[in-house]
Amino acid sequence: MNDPIQRASKIKCLICDLDGVMTDGSIYMSQTGFDLKVLNALDGVGINMLIKNDIKFAILTTSEISSITHHLERFGVICYTGLSDKLPSYYHLKEELQLDDEAIAYCGDDLPDLAVMSRVGLSIAVANAVVQVKDISHWQTKNEGGHGAVREVCEFILSAQNKLESTIEDYYRRTV
Repeated sequence: MNDPIQRASKIKCLICDLDGVMTDGSIYMSQTGFDLKVLNALDGVGINMLIKNDIKFAILTTSEISSITHHLERFGVICYTGLSDKLPSYYHLKEELQLDDEAIAYCGDDLPDLAVMSRVGLSIAVANAVVQVKDISHWQTKNEGGHGAVREVCEFILSAQNKLESTIEDYYRRTV
């Protein structure tokens, strides 16, 4: 099964790296020594679209950023932060959600993502990923990390599951 659409049709959980996938990889340092990162609002809507369709969303990151994880957890995102090795957390999440590898997608951009990407049912590289990540990915985004790549992945998964149109239609029916 090499068809990315067929792989995406089976996904019940999307895992993303943070730096370089949900952000553009830039780190801004404040005068007080705190690093600041920017998330894309388009990605947030995409994550919400997945969660409303009972598809879990998780973050595996080497970063330790409580402000971002606190924000994401409020929306139902599962966050694993400060990881030196992502694989043990991947296995923990897989067991906790009672999912097989084939039901999990992972979107990455750099070398720390390779171990998990090589195990999941659908591995995705953002447009600005390193060559090693692109080489093992089943699918690549057109958008770069931090610039709507996660939204693109969310819509790809929902489209493969024939849920995208009805999800978008729900936004037309919403009231303020």
